[in-house]
Amino acid sequence: MNRRDVLRAGAAAGVAGLAGCVVPGDDEEAAFTESFEDGLGGWETGAAIGPEVDLAEFDWAVDVSDAEAAAGDRSLRVWNEGSYDDGVTWAVHPVSVEPGEAYEIEVEGQFWSESESFNTIRHALMRLGPEPPEVEEDFPQPGVNTSEVGETPYGGLREPLWLADGWHDYEFEWTTPELSTDTLYLAVGTAVIWEADATHYVDDLSVTVDGD
Repeated sequence: MNRRDVLRAGAAAGVAGLAGCVVPGDDEEAAFTESFEDGLGGWETGAAIGPEVDLAEFDWAVDVSDAEAAAGDRSLRVWNEGSYDDGVTWAVHPVSVEPGEAYEIEVEGQFWSESESFNTIRHALMRLGPEPPEVEEDFPQPGVNTSEVGETPYGGLREPLWLADGWHDYEFEWTTPELSTDTLYLAVGTAVIWEADATHYVDDLSVTVDGD
């Protein structure tokens, strides 16, 4: 049984009720899991676009849908227009941690694309850090995954979508500095690359914390 199967089994046994809070006991713990079965809940949504376009002119939507699901019956739907060849759209949720420690954190999630494409139409965005994102620059640069760079102020990835027809797994690791906060913010979403409207789905998220 792999780590994701363990997390699912724990959620089925009632651990899902503790989502967003580190459970005392083991060194490596599921700090947060999400499959969007209960709607948006504590998730907040946001978007940003370059200064040459007023954000009010950028059409986007983030909600929960039963059209696709990787785990359970529902998932997070992320839609944005491509008219400006620019823009990012996301949802963000707090994750509680114990302050005063440094951690090795692994974040996993699945993103759905309509088909495989040779064109990079959208990037998948994932971010975990002490502050929620506000602008596109708060996410990693294209092609960056913090699994490869050691200790950083925040963790995340920005990698191409449309790599497969249907669900595709994305994950990153974050080596944190000693944290002075008891709350981190997990953000997931998409970045516009190609001038076309596009819908993606996000599901089966987990944040696993490995302490000292």
